[in-house]
Amino acid sequence: MSATAAVALGAERPRLARWARRAIAIPAYGAAWLVWIAAVPLWLPLAAGVDLARRNGGIALRCAAMLTVYLSLEGLGMLAAGGLWLGRRAVGMDDERWRDLHFRLEAWWGTTLFRAVVAIFGLRVEVTDRAQLGRGPYLLLLRHASAGDTLLASALVSSRFGMRLRYVLKRELLWDPSLDLVGNRIPNAFVDRSSDETGVEALRVRALASDLGLGDGVLIYPEGTRFSEAKRARLLERFSEKGDAQRLAYARSLTHVLPPRPGGTLGLMEAAPNADVVICSHTGFEGAGSLSQIWSGALLRRVVRVEFRRVPRSEIPTGRGERGDWLCAEWQRVDDWVARQREA
Repeated sequence: MSATAAVALGAERPRLARWARRAIAIPAYGAAWLVWIAAVPLWLPLAAGVDLARRNGGIALRCAAMLTVYLSLEGLGMLAAGGLWLGRRAVGMDDERWRDLHFRLEAWWGTTLFRAVVAIFGLRVEVTDRAQLGRGPYLLLLRHASAGDTLLASALVSSRFGMRLRYVLKRELLWDPSLDLVGNRIPNAFVDRSSDETGVEALRVRALASDLGLGDGVLIYPEGTRFSEAKRARLLERFSEKGDAQRLAYARSLTHVLPPRPGGTLGLMEAAPNADVVICSHTGFEGAGSLSQIWSGALLRRVVRVEFRRVPRSEIPTGRGERGDWLCAEWQRVDDWVARQREA
């Protein structure tokens, strides 16, 4: 079965589930926005009172403002997606223009949300770019530590350089209706991490690397999930129980990232033999790892440091085993970089 056929098969089966999900999520988000805006006279003084009592930098008001922005952007995203759908049927639009407008909408949505987070929580963002991000194609490997870092690529790559990034994301994110509507109209892979059909999921990821042009890239989180101390501890315990001394030693050497799951990344590298690799290391968003952390003020006035580093394809080993070792070594470099930044 070809990668294209596998993707088509995977898209056909959940069609009923997709519309059932949208029938729940779209009205729910719309109602949530209406209720939240109508309740401003209630929650605004309540949040101000909480901040006066806690004296923690206005976290309650900041969180309320962030929720207002998020729900409003969801509404705007859904309206824009609906407008594009109607516009295509009213005036006609070729496939290339259709995809380009959705890439632009996706980048605008993520960038606007990122800028809101930066402004509301008083963040300072420092970026080191050693990657020539405006020149593709490339595979973007991003450290995953919180919900906040999912917006980095939109703000610092797509919007800034006009790159059309294709994402490998977990299927649960499809309950975000704007991401569902827009993300399913352009090349993205929403993978089911619990699926028994790992072959089909792998082919769906590999299909993203087909036909990459100079303005295209594919983003993947090699760790497969957000880093946390609890997840790291569970992983160490699992390797110990299996008696896997080599993987246990490697996992123990990483203190700020999880060991990469090589399948998706190596599959993309095989499917895009001419694409370089860009590695994004960052720190500062750890305070957005959970709602409790945000509520405690862990994100407030943090310095977010980001480094993009490009590895030319000519410097990457050709054998799959050697590439796996290379990926582990690169992820060790990411871990070391984060450690240095957090000690500075």
